[in-house]
Amino acid sequence: MFGSGRGAEMKRRNKKLRVLYEILDWSKTIVTALAIAFLINSTLIANAQVPTGSMEETIMPGSRILINRLAYASEKPQRGDIISFYYPDDGQTVYLKRIIGLPGDIVEGHDGIVYINGQALKENYVKEELAADFGPFAVPENSYFVMGDNRNNSWDSRYWNHHYVTEDEIIGRAEFEYFPEIKRLN
Repeated sequence: MFGSGRGAEMKRRNKKLRVLYEILDWSKTIVTALAIAFLINSTLIANAQVPTGSMEETIMPGSRILINRLAYASEKPQRGDIISFYYPDDGQTVYLKRIIGLPGDIVEGHDGIVYINGQALKENYVKEELAADFGPFAVPENSYFVMGDNRNNSWDSRYWNHHYVTEDEIIGRAEFEYFPEIKRLN
């Protein structure tokens, strides 16, 4: 009788240890997955939800997109790139716009058309003509002039106190929309 009670106690203790080991094993897996997700999100990609209609028809409000944080590690931003950046007037709010003017460019809009250095910009992504003239703006070195694709409903470089997005304010280039549809953005 003494021996069978001791055996039952050992079985209970072994069962508790197995459960504890199982919990520790799963905890290591979960912590590792969270660390990898944090590392990817802070260094490689960013996940964003578009809050406004300033990029309509290209990207609709509520769309979920992926931002490539390393896009400009080995190359400079290009005209037409859709970028995520910190709003120059507060340095905290994250915006999403299209690069229109590169360093050294003169950007202006009149008669419903955007001009870069006196040449009309071909923009197949814009659905409406400009409702108001703007500029000219001379884009400084290491800076970019950005606009939303929904030109008549976009708070962008034309209206800010600090009209240009500097290279260090750029978070990355928008690459993919994955909700509500899947499509490449750049």
